[in-house]
Amino acid sequence: MKKKVISVLLTMAMVASLTACGGGSNGGDSAADSGEAATENAPADTGSDAAPADDGTAVTEGASADDNTLTVWTWDPNFNVYAINKAAEIYAKDHEGFKVEVSEVQSDDIETRITTAVSAGDLSTLPDILLMQDNSFQKYVINYPDVYTDLTSSGIDFSQFSSAKVAYSTIDGKNYGIPFDNGTVINCVRTDILEQAGFTVDDFTDVTWSDYMEKAKVVLEKTGVPMLTAQAGSPDQVMMMLQSCGSSLFNADGTVNIDGNAELKEIMNIYVQMVKDGTLVEVTDWDQYIASLNNGTAASAMNGCWIMASITPVEDQSGKWALTNMPKLDTISGATNYSNNGGSSWAITSNCQKVDLAVDFMNSTFAGSTELYDDVISKGALATWAPAGESEAYAQPVDFFGGDAIYAKIVEYATQTPSNITGAYYYDARDAVGVALSNVCQQGADIDAEIKTAQETVEFNMGG
Repeated sequence: MKKKVISVLLTMAMVASLTACGGGSNGGDSAADSGEAATENAPADTGSDAAPADDGTAVTEGASADDNTLTVWTWDPNFNVYAINKAAEIYAKDHEGFKVEVSEVQSDDIETRITTAVSAGDLSTLPDILLMQDNSFQKYVINYPDVYTDLTSSGIDFSQFSSAKVAYSTIDGKNYGIPFDNGTVINCVRTDILEQAGFTVDDFTDVTWSDYMEKAKVVLEKTGVPMLTAQAGSPDQVMMMLQSCGSSLFNADGTVNIDGNAELKEIMNIYVQMVKDGTLVEVTDWDQYIASLNNGTAASAMNGCWIMASITPVEDQSGKWALTNMPKLDTISGATNYSNNGGSSWAITSNCQKVDLAVDFMNSTFAGSTELYDDVISKGALATWAPAGESEAYAQPVDFFGGDAIYAKIVEYATQTPSNITGAYYYDARDAVGVALSNVCQQGADIDAEIKTAQETVEFNMGG
């Protein structure tokens, strides 16, 4: 009976994470400000902005005056708000009277409020703790360093998290964030379609891109179905591939690393060739992308693990999907089969007057509680905290994915994901690469010229 209950919870987790990570305006690497809403209906990085951005709900401003209470800003009541409240409930078991006062504030509004506070020279409006999109984290710490508490020597064991996840909130070797949810890239494949082509999921596990591309041609020839679909103009696939080999659009010194980036050019060539081969089909918007996964016009989905929630609602496809890792680049030293697309991390603000309490709370829950992660998996929150992957809940087989223990597998993938450099101009660079990719694929533009233009565009935006 216990296994049956856990199985139900795991199914709920996949459905819930559509709201959490796939349906808001602040999302996966497809979304923009802080850059995250560049693409309409794009996936969310970490939790969705499912509620209206500014619905008039009262927001508690400032740190709590109560010695046993912490104020928190986060978004999505069914995902992030639930998780922080559950963490408080667990912590209160050994810390009588402890509580959190949570205000639902959308991701872009949190960023706006930070900017406003700094501009006004008054950080007293900030809460004790707030949640930040991972790809915005470095931008805000670099621009507003006085807002964030340095957690490097706090006692939190950052080595227990995926190093790639920790890197998002690490600036100049110092830790400013506590990792939360998981955006690890997975390759979900339709085993029934692969079977028609004479393949199994093992044929697409631990492979290189050259091998993958050849097999994709066979799948298309035998079934008429492309291996991949992607949203036209979005560089999500390129960014995932870039991180998989530990490369970035910036150098360690903050300079732009687009023109002359051998990994980026190879990746763009792979993408363009697959479009020419018909093994990767570009669609016009996010709805069409999801439809391609649901109606069988794509043989796989390669994206952040939150994409599972867009796959699992099609009940008659249960057992026809399997989960594995992504291909790796053939010619790049250090290339891996692992990457990331999405996620968020908690920050303790400099306005917090009870830093020791806030650190202990985080260290005892998000950085130390399998009980917490076993519970929030029912809401779609997958950990990058390695010990969580060893728990019973994560080890349970999931029927939809062929009885595989996919959650433990995803955590293991997370621990092997290379880190990348984001910085303050990450979205300028990402968008410039997206324009270059679109010009090459749709207009036949010269790839070298487009890459050079992308470099110049970002340098101009940086004032260089």
